Amino acid sequence: MNILVTGGAGYIGSVLTEELARQGHNVIVFDNLTRGHRAAVIPEAVFIHADLGDGEALEETFQHHAIDAVMHLAAKTSVADSMTEPGRFFQNNVACGVDLLECMLKHGVKKIIFSSSAAIYGQPEEIPVAETAPALPINTYGESKLIFERILKWYTQAKGLSCISLRYFNVAGASRRFGSDHYPETSLIPRVIRVALGQVEYLPVFGTDYDTEDGTCVRDYIHVLDIAQAHILALQHLEERAGIKVYNLGNGVGYSVMEVVEIAGKVTGTTIPVKVNARRNGDPACLVASSALARLELGWIPRYHGLESIVKSAWKWQKEHSVDMTTRRHRV
Repeated sequence: MNILVTGGAGYIGSVLTEELARQGHNVIVFDNLTRGHRAAVIPEAVFIHADLGDGEALEETFQHHAIDAVMHLAAKTSVADSMTEPGRFFQNNVACGVDLLECMLKHGVKKIIFSSSAAIYGQPEEIPVAETAPALPINTYGESKLIFERILKWYTQAKGLSCISLRYFNVAGASRRFGSDHYPETSLIPRVIRVALGQVEYLPVFGTDYDTEDGTCVRDYIHVLDIAQAHILALQHLEERAGIKVYNLGNGVGYSVMEVVEIAGKVTGTTIPVKVNARRNGDPACLVASSALARLELGWIPRYHGLESIVKSAWKWQKEHSVDMTTRRHRV
């Protein structure tokens, strides 16, 4: 199949395109390189350097490539930034997504897999969180993802889309070739590893007064290769049935910030200095997934269960693909 991957030069997108190509699919990557890297686009893929807000570039992409399905990963993702710049998030994550849907329909493309987020749940009342839990976002990022999920529902009803939304919990780890390389970095595990490598002095910890065992936020971590595999299984599922489905993707085990620091210290053989700061606006205390539905209906079984194995893969990749902190240049 010919698969368009928006955001395909980013962290998750690069690993996903690598896996799609391995499965024999033709991949067209559409990315503005705001957070992605040209070097993270596999040679086998067609690369289009453009923004989803560029209607002409989007139209040309669909005209020139016989696209069978879309995997929509392009988005602004920083929770902290979303709380101070909501307009940018709604413009990018919602308005540009609608433009993508309209272009798809114009060219007869009706299959889409959407990169959603556990952030739509806000602070859930029950852990682990199932897909039936109330969607009550407490940050703009989560709200933007929920709005687009709802848009997909109405487009499916009105236009006959076949759609799957994958609600990621905390994605981490690396493949052999690709890992997280963002500046500034907002994800916990890459930030911890940069401290271990001596690239930054300490890890900021935002809040130690949450209602958790050690007072720090608890998250469910899932390996990026398992996320990629879920997309491939979702694509197969779309071939078999129409309509709209939603699946959580997580390991079902929560780790606090301080537990992540402890495990990373063990993996890297270093001490991770931390500096405690006040809570960040929009951070829930605990998010842990129930992924039973994805296991049942997609046949998705995560291969990386323990956090230590996830951290090990990220540590190995980061050591082998160092970053010059002065020029912030990606080295492959």
